[in-house]
Amino acid sequence: MYSRKLQDPLVPPIQDGKPVQGTWNRAFDSIDLSEVAHPYPVFLPGWIKAFRIKEWQSFAVQNKSYYLKAVLSDIKFYRMARVFILNKETREQLVFKKLIPFGGWSLPRNLYNSAVSSKSYGFFFRIHNWLDADLIKVDLDIEASGGRPAFTAHLDFGLSPEDTVPLAVSLLFSDTRPMYVFKGFGGVRGDMVFGGRHISLDSSETTGFIADYKGYFPYRMQGVWCIGAGFDSQGRRIGFSVGENHTRENFNNNENVFWIEGNATLLPPVRITMPKGPDADWVIQDVEGMVDLTFTPLEKLRTGFNIILTHFDYSTPVGLYNGMLLGAGGEEVQIRNVWGHGEKLYLRI
Repeated sequence: MYSRKLQDPLVPPIQDGKPVQGTWNRAFDSIDLSEVAHPYPVFLPGWIKAFRIKEWQSFAVQNKSYYLKAVLSDIKFYRMARVFILNKETREQLVFKKLIPFGGWSLPRNLYNSAVSSKSYGFFFRIHNWLDADLIKVDLDIEASGGRPAFTAHLDFGLSPEDTVPLAVSLLFSDTRPMYVFKGFGGVRGDMVFGGRHISLDSSETTGFIADYKGYFPYRMQGVWCIGAGFDSQGRRIGFSVGENHTRENFNNNENVFWIEGNATLLPPVRITMPKGPDADWVIQDVEGMVDLTFTPLEKLRTGFNIILTHFDYSTPVGLYNGMLLGAGGEEVQIRNVWGHGEKLYLRI
């Protein structure tokens, strides 16, 4: 059975200007990829290096009735905010997208006591990273517009180390170009108002996933991710997040993880295929016999544009996962109609 060590973060992921590869059980105090001495073979001024770093924070929250996705992205040439809320029972939904060329927010270098927000007419999105208090808070406020209903949310992600083990990973595209990922999973409490209805979120029934990405991603960036969460037949909180990207070595270190009641099982590399395209079933498998899933999209979401030298194509369907995951100790956990979403990204910038 596949295994790798989940280390304590004793050293920063950048030492003497060089990135360090590894998998850790806690977010680092600070991540500043500009500290990498020579990410490219030729000399580049600091401001150009900074423009090559892409980063985003994303969230997925769900209970038995609602599914919420939200992301703030800093691609340097533009900033993007995206919010999606779905009523699983009625299929009523809200989709909000905001694009700001060049200016806008900057994502923080740490998750322990930092904040980022986006404000404009009819829209407010704030993230307060507060891991020193085992908490991340998200506030959203979107006014009604046209046929789109109003939406407000105040969410508290509980990330106490007694309740859940996070994942922090540093991976390499080359010897000098890294990407850093933090993933956390646990209960969420808070309130949402959607279409005039007040929804109270109980942390015992609501699951939450957070991801923080930073990296010297390639000029042509491609990636596929699959995220799902819920409760198994024994009533245990389960969640998983797996991805397939351009990193050159992903057997000893990758971003794939499966949580059962907050305990993290590190998964091997996976292959994600879409025989009939991103709107039909996705097949997620590995070669170690630990991952065997099918994702069936129910709500198909896609964003794309071309702006001068930039091309962006992003499919993020919401749907159901079925199959099997292997947990710690070789426990086979059946995944039956677990809600989640997929992400298929192509970015040229």
